Amino acid sequence: MEIQEQAVIIVGAGPSGLATAACLNNFSIPNIVLEREDCFASLWKKKTYDRLHLHLAKQFCELPHMSLPSSSPTYVSRKQFIQYLDDYVSRFKISPMYRRSVESANYDEVTKKWNVKVRNVSSDEIEVYSGRFLVVATGETSDAFIPEVKDFSSFTGEVIHSTQYKSGEKYSSKNVLVVGSGNSGMEIALDLSNHGAKTSIVVRSPVHILSRGMVYLGLVLLKYISNNMVDSLLVMLSKLRYGDLTKYGIRRPQEGPFSLKVKYGKYPVIDIGTYKKIKSGEIQVLPAMTSIRGNDVQFEGGKSHPFDVIVFATGFKRSTNQWLKVMKYHKSYLILIKKNQWSGLASTIKPLGKGKEKILFIYFLLRNVIFKIKKKLIQCTKFLSLLTN
Repeated sequence: MEIQEQAVIIVGAGPSGLATAACLNNFSIPNIVLEREDCFASLWKKKTYDRLHLHLAKQFCELPHMSLPSSSPTYVSRKQFIQYLDDYVSRFKISPMYRRSVESANYDEVTKKWNVKVRNVSSDEIEVYSGRFLVVATGETSDAFIPEVKDFSSFTGEVIHSTQYKSGEKYSSKNVLVVGSGNSGMEIALDLSNHGAKTSIVVRSPVHILSRGMVYLGLVLLKYISNNMVDSLLVMLSKLRYGDLTKYGIRRPQEGPFSLKVKYGKYPVIDIGTYKKIKSGEIQVLPAMTSIRGNDVQFEGGKSHPFDVIVFATGFKRSTNQWLKVMKYHKSYLILIKKNQWSGLASTIKPLGKGKEKILFIYFLLRNVIFKIKKKLIQCTKFLSLLTN
């Protein structure tokens, strides 16, 4: 079996993988991007709902070396961001290898290279790639996750995951339960309510609710003051804006929003109108589900409600740890993967070494990654030239 050599192997053609490839191309460092779907940014192109807009101001969502158009709004739409990614791929001449599903990735201590075994889904053939560096850019949104619920199979209505949800239009006048109170769950609940669905949402765990303006302020202030100081300010502003959330069935976490993001990868909810619907009673907040009987769903506390549809906005399970078994630092490893400690779209690319993790900034993470790759390649080139002279 022929082994294909590359300096850098990138797994994943989402925004982080594309950004990595663009930076490497800028330095003329050979690389290959392996993507299991049939397009880049497949999550954005295939598995997002129609009304989706970026929750962060556009300057915090730009990829390296190319800004979003000045004519675009502060919070760009799904379609606008996809167009931006299309233009980005064209500009930096990124050519992912599609329909490549990684089956294993092993580091060879003798050759000091990564060997990545890939299945070509189109031909069902096995391909092997070898490279000095492996960048895992698969993100935290790999495979849809639906939790186990007692007697789940007895539910007589429609069940979908948030990746299958497009619009609330088809659910007008139906009783719909959204399970999951992250940003996707909250926005889907809002969309359903706006389309006339009788909407309920399960809020099981404590969650911070912030406005877009609060998050923008926090991201700006992080350049100048500590996480703890920013957290204290944002929690105070949230209390002033939203008041006591416990009367609606929502609890605030003990730790601040940015601390939770850094430690556990847990994002605050960025409110774009859902709170107002909850306050008015148009969206009902419910505790955790305990069981299902027919179309009746039972909840903690003993109450039950009938539903026509359940939308699971319960996140994803990651396939990466099935094929990548590196779980600790090693002087030869560029990437650190820790089970259950993935912390976001950008930061699944982790540079070797210590230091404060940057929140949501692909550019700063990549700058460290690319610098280390370039430095090591230069060292290797100098060493080889000494051997041949």
